[in-house]
Amino acid sequence: MSDGDTTVTRRRVLGGLGAAMAGIAMARPRTLWASSAGPAPGAPDFLVAARHDNGDYALIGLMRDGGIRFTLPLPARGHGGVVHPLRSEAVAVARRPGREALVIDCATGSESLRLTPPKGRVFYGHGAFSNDGRLLFTPENDYEAATGRIGIWDAADGYKRIDEIASGGVGPHEIRLESGGVTLLVANGGNATHPDTGREVLNPGTMQPNLVRIAVDDGRIVDAVQNEPALRLNSIRHLSTRPDGLAAAVMQWQGDAHERPPLMMLHKAGTAPRLLTAPEPAHAAMRNYAGSTAFNRAGDLVAMTSPVGGRIQVFGVETGGFRASLVAADVCGLAADPDSDGFLATDGRGRVLALLPDPAAEGGLRMTLRARHALAFDNHMIPL
Repeated sequence: MSDGDTTVTRRRVLGGLGAAMAGIAMARPRTLWASSAGPAPGAPDFLVAARHDNGDYALIGLMRDGGIRFTLPLPARGHGGVVHPLRSEAVAVARRPGREALVIDCATGSESLRLTPPKGRVFYGHGAFSNDGRLLFTPENDYEAATGRIGIWDAADGYKRIDEIASGGVGPHEIRLESGGVTLLVANGGNATHPDTGREVLNPGTMQPNLVRIAVDDGRIVDAVQNEPALRLNSIRHLSTRPDGLAAAVMQWQGDAHERPPLMMLHKAGTAPRLLTAPEPAHAAMRNYAGSTAFNRAGDLVAMTSPVGGRIQVFGVETGGFRASLVAADVCGLAADPDSDGFLATDGRGRVLALLPDPAAEGGLRMTLRARHALAFDNHMIPL
């Protein structure tokens, strides 16, 4: 395909998406097939990648009570994924640098299709659907050019690969559709990597993460922020969003282990970012690594996890004030609790933990064990 043909195709694809989004005023916090009474019959409440005791990998259909609805074998270690807004379907994406993404029937727990990126591209573990469910966006690495790309797949036509756009940075990791489907929020981690060297960072001298918003109708960058130069080694990785456009982004420090940079950023387009930090020694206990983030159901609390530090930290959104630090070894998966204004979390010991509102507890949250399984949960909980 010539450059001219590519430009015409991109305008047609993205322009059509923009028209489809024009009639949608608000971002949907739940999929359309997940009614107010719960997900579609037979579907779980969350998807979580995991590893069995024998070393095999799997995708787990997890219920809010901690029960397992289904277990689907994975060919390699899983990471994150995305749920289709209209169909009882999800795409589970391999951990970076990954070369496979599985399309899953969420009601049955069966694989229906397997996606592979084009030559010269690898997946980075996450994805996002357009609000109408027609397009799937996947963050990818163009590893020869050491630049980020967003792949575009036609979910209405068997997930045919139809285009790609620039991510606005290097090492795009998690992406989210926001502002009623008008923009893609991209966490560009700044890490240049190559499949031949695995996860080794190849550009420590020039690394510069950023948080970018891209217009879905034409691929333009409409907003971008980055940390101050002293924090350029603070890789922006994972995201959570509120329907009003506020985003939480959490980071992983690639610099001197003795330094203690902030690990959470709150940002809304057109405003200055806010960096949140717990007081010492709670902040030091995170060990410079945040693995997941989530707003609670009410949107007034935001939390992050550190599997390295074995901590869950909670902040008040409006003031940015520190609320609580809870100890949970190897914890990483995090999501809003659908039944309260607290959170659910999963860890590498097979535990499903609930952080429930309790005025008598530290920071107003009490942690309880909801279930435990003979497996190790991996990084993220994907709400359905």
